[in-house]
Amino acid sequence: MTINRGRVRWQCRRALLELDLVFQRFLERDFDRLTDDQLADLEDLLRADDYDIWGMVNGSKACEVERWKEMIGLLSQR
Repeated sequence: MTINRGRVRWQCRRALLELDLVFQRFLERDFDRLTDDQLADLEDLLRADDYDIWGMVNGSKACEVERWKEMIGLLSQR
């Protein structure tokens, strides 16, 4: 099954301003180059709570899901 990139892009819009800014930068820089597997990992990550994602991105919370670590690394880049 192919993942709808437009839907995932829309799901990157977050209620938490800091996280929304991180995702905007990520969308501009990395989103179009994601493989289908990376896109599936991102879609899974986006089901997590904003504060949990933000904690993983800013380093205050460990990423315990192995599949998400690559996406967290991309999101953490400045």
